[in-house]
Amino acid sequence: MSQDSRAQFAAQNRSALDWLSFFLADVKDGVGPFLAIYLTSTLKWDSGSAGLVLTIAGLASVLGRGPAGAFVDAIRWKRALIAIGAGAVALGSVAMAISPGFWTVAIAQVLIGLAEAVLPLTLTAISLGIVGQRGFPRRVGRNEAWSHSGNVVTAILAGAAGYFIAQVAMLWTVAIVSVIAACAVYWIDGRAIDHDLARGEDKPGQAPEALGVLLSNRPLLWFTAAITLFHFANAAMLPLAGQKLSVGQPDESPLFMSSCVVVAQLVMVPMALLVGRKANEWGRKPLFLVAFAVLPLRGLLFALADNPWAIVAIQILDGIGAGIFGALFYIVIADFTRGTGRFNVTQGVAAACWGLGAAMSNAVAGQIVNGFGFSAAFFFLAACALGAFAIFALAVPESLGYEAEGPEAQVLAVT
Repeated sequence: MSQDSRAQFAAQNRSALDWLSFFLADVKDGVGPFLAIYLTSTLKWDSGSAGLVLTIAGLASVLGRGPAGAFVDAIRWKRALIAIGAGAVALGSVAMAISPGFWTVAIAQVLIGLAEAVLPLTLTAISLGIVGQRGFPRRVGRNEAWSHSGNVVTAILAGAAGYFIAQVAMLWTVAIVSVIAACAVYWIDGRAIDHDLARGEDKPGQAPEALGVLLSNRPLLWFTAAITLFHFANAAMLPLAGQKLSVGQPDESPLFMSSCVVVAQLVMVPMALLVGRKANEWGRKPLFLVAFAVLPLRGLLFALADNPWAIVAIQILDGIGAGIFGALFYIVIADFTRGTGRFNVTQGVAAACWGLGAAMSNAVAGQIVNGFGFSAAFFFLAACALGAFAIFALAVPESLGYEAEGPEAQVLAVT
């Protein structure tokens, strides 16, 4: 298909992709921070038990992401897959609201975790299949900006529902948004999706390369290691901050958590747009280094902060880091896999690795809180974040201009 035709398809489906990203925001990101507050403040679970059920969702997502990526590469009914995943989140949220026992919550978290494995991969594949490699950075930036805007709206609604109605209303809010997302995916014209392009092929009729080729890509492997440690350090910070906020003031904690989410998401919107517009001009690595640098600082500040509004203000750093990370992750994976036909399985495996880090983060940090307190947990997470920064800075090269040369070696093109 010509570049002009591809640009026309992209323009025709721009609003559909925008609104799908908006409604899919809290569906694909799960209900972790709000669920942690609900379990600890309303149901009186301890931090270890709450961390365990959050870990279950993370592990389900980890186990599902690799196969989900291969599945997305293979199928042509990607819109239906998004509708199924959003429906699973709605079902899990309703189940937790109606019957919040340990096993009900655990099973619901499995459903939500599997949906989290499928939804981001599929949305990204659809986007690449519509706009192509040339338009991908800007499209990903728009996806993330609309996603963060959706998170702001849902966080406000969930926080208000939790405060003025009951904390369980937060789960009902996510369920309703999930149903809307399942319908919104069909605003996209299915004929606009080039399914070969959506898996990273850039030549008509090209056969996907062997998966073993990806294992020889050292920059990709180091990148995966860095983002895994990054998410191990990051995932537990906001849930722990929510639990810290709920100590002594359980009724106000939903509003404080909503404020934390809103502040971060508002900052993420311009960060994602910045990445989409400047990643090709400035390069990927300088932008990514900023995301890695703010995380250890955030952990240290959380450890020292006791005032609820100080904790909310610290979330500005989360907005900077996560806003950059959310967009650049997909762009860098697309750089490393261009022409291989293995884009989705690679992003699935890489996401599974950092998902494992995120899943273990909640369990480990919860146990540290039980034994040594919140400050010790935040100091530990900050140290891990500093390690992630070091790995990325020293071992991961600039991916702009990356080319795969031959099946036995991966090198950076000299540009």
